[in-house]
Amino acid sequence: MTIKINMNKFLTFVLLLIFFAKGVNGQSVVSFKSLGFDDDVIAGVSGSSAYFIKIDPTVQIEGSKLVLLIEPSQVLVKSQSYLNILIGDKPVYSTHLSGDSIMRYTINLTKNSLTEDHKFLKVQIRTLLNISDDKCKDIDNPAMWVKVKGTSYLSLIKTTSNFFNNVNISNCFDTKRAIVYPANPTLMDLKAVGWVYARLKKTQIKQIQVYPSDHVPDSLRNYVIVGNWASIPEAKKQLLKFSPEEGQGLLYLRKTVEQLPDTAVREVSNRNSNPIFVKTVSIKPVPSEILFVTGNGDAGYNNTITTLANSNVLNSSYGDYLIINKAENVGVKTIDESRSRLTLKDMGGLTSFLTGVGSLKNSYSFKNSDFAFTPKEIEIKIVGNYANLNLNDRGFFNIYLNGILISSEKLDQSGKLNTSALINRYELQKFNTLETEFRFYPGNGNCQNSFTNYFAEINISKSYLQTKIPFIANNLSFYQYPEAFNTGKTTIILSRRTAPNTAATIGEIIYELNNNLHADNFPDFFYSDQYDKSVLKKNNIIALLEKNDPIMDEFPDAPIKFNQRFRLYNTENNRIVYELNDTVSNGLAQIFYGRGNNGTLIITGTGRNMDKAFLSAARSITDQLSTLSSNICISDEFNKYLFNISKDSDNLEYTDAKGSFALFWESYNLYILLVILVLILISFLYVRSRVQKSQESFND
Repeated sequence: MTIKINMNKFLTFVLLLIFFAKGVNGQSVVSFKSLGFDDDVIAGVSGSSAYFIKIDPTVQIEGSKLVLLIEPSQVLVKSQSYLNILIGDKPVYSTHLSGDSIMRYTINLTKNSLTEDHKFLKVQIRTLLNISDDKCKDIDNPAMWVKVKGTSYLSLIKTTSNFFNNVNISNCFDTKRAIVYPANPTLMDLKAVGWVYARLKKTQIKQIQVYPSDHVPDSLRNYVIVGNWASIPEAKKQLLKFSPEEGQGLLYLRKTVEQLPDTAVREVSNRNSNPIFVKTVSIKPVPSEILFVTGNGDAGYNNTITTLANSNVLNSSYGDYLIINKAENVGVKTIDESRSRLTLKDMGGLTSFLTGVGSLKNSYSFKNSDFAFTPKEIEIKIVGNYANLNLNDRGFFNIYLNGILISSEKLDQSGKLNTSALINRYELQKFNTLETEFRFYPGNGNCQNSFTNYFAEINISKSYLQTKIPFIANNLSFYQYPEAFNTGKTTIILSRRTAPNTAATIGEIIYELNNNLHADNFPDFFYSDQYDKSVLKKNNIIALLEKNDPIMDEFPDAPIKFNQRFRLYNTENNRIVYELNDTVSNGLAQIFYGRGNNGTLIITGTGRNMDKAFLSAARSITDQLSTLSSNICISDEFNKYLFNISKDSDNLEYTDAKGSFALFWESYNLYILLVILVLILISFLYVRSRVQKSQESFND
């Protein structure tokens, strides 16, 4: 009996070894909608749509699948309308449309499906549609469309077999969802959190959690821990194979595989092309990663933080640890360096060869903050080539900004495109979409063979957007954030008492300051009780303060004194639209020019949930704001209110400046007047009754 039990244990041990050697695969279903791709319409006789999808390094691409769900216009002639699917610029599937209301196409993925760096999956869908026998009539028919559904998905195989080889410092940020910092953070800890947060947000992670070390949930597996080597708990230090020496910085990726409950998703039904999934929970090997951002001493710790700002170093760190003896932020640019021109290639544009008749479009995106300053006007220069037109052919080139036509010109027989257009600031938004469109119409009315006869291509390296004139206003507004901080040095000032509540907010700010094509803003950090007053005039200032911080008195140009109670009135009807209430958690942000004509942003918070108050304000001021002149933002977790207030505005009133009697009278004056009116009425009635009695006595 004893021999049998030992043999069973031995066999079990062998099976486990085989199990781990092969790795355990689990299926992960990722919808297009969860990646930020909603339903996408491909319109026109011929059109295309492209998707760039980042692939997690723990994914085994061999055996994974792409499932496209496509809804066609019901008036299309299905047998004469075609769909082509390309993976990595190579065709993998071509078919005519089926009669289903939602068509389903499944593509098996291989290692050749990924881009050269093995980080992205590029998917293109091209169409050739038909409604009638006369393609010339089909060109502008609005019913010519197919829709790529946001419910399309990737069925990815998660594996641990190559986990230790594939995951390294350069790509580990893609899988992190949280940051852990010391319970009593120093200024340098908060600076580290900010740069890690900004790095994670650049990987398009939507929800980033920030935890002090004494509030870390037990379920947390993949996260970044920051802290000076002396503040790292001993239990965590034991996970590292070595320690940094004095003055050295260290990035260390700790990788393990743990037996934990894991959720697997599998498709069980495909009714009417609508997939139905079920989730199953089982004990499986789950990869766990902890990235240590630390250093021995302040100098070593600062070296590591400086390295976080250098994408070139991080992207080329293919090992599990990086020792930093010296780090410099050499990417910082001066005001003299040109940041006034963006090529279409800089904006992420890809060279595309467009063919066919009708509308042939390309789309590009840019932000005002991609320039060194908020542009007052932008010149668009487009250079390209197109097919030589015959004598009777018609061709047009159009430019759209945010869906509005801003330029149109007729194409000639030269085949050379060299055109420009001017955008003024009233047409610009904080985030902009630029579209270019070629339109070809054959002169003989024969569209049957025109799809190969007409072509166009834009030179993305020679085409550009350029601005030389900055938009300068008397008062700074959120429309000019963050580019108002693009030139010169930026200093972040924190109130010591509320600084621990600003960790995530600092991350949002650093991300926005560097969320442009010239990411080079490396701000200094100071506490509000330990700073050089000269920086208030020399540098751009971003201050995250508690309401009663004495430093508020150093900003006489602030539209509102947040350290006092105030009311805002509607100038039209003199009604109160906002009144400061300390019991409600609000984020209060204001932007203005300082005494040195420097950009100044102050954010403070009220109420119990200070961390949420600060964070809500930081996020609200980065939205696509419709009120371009807003300089005051008051927000909570669910709402935001924007105002345009000057420091001597008539619709601003400080209630702290009033005495106790004035406040009492203001609050209860109507009631007091009503009581007085009632007393007067009673007195009148009393006197009247006495007079009547006197008259009656006299008459008797």
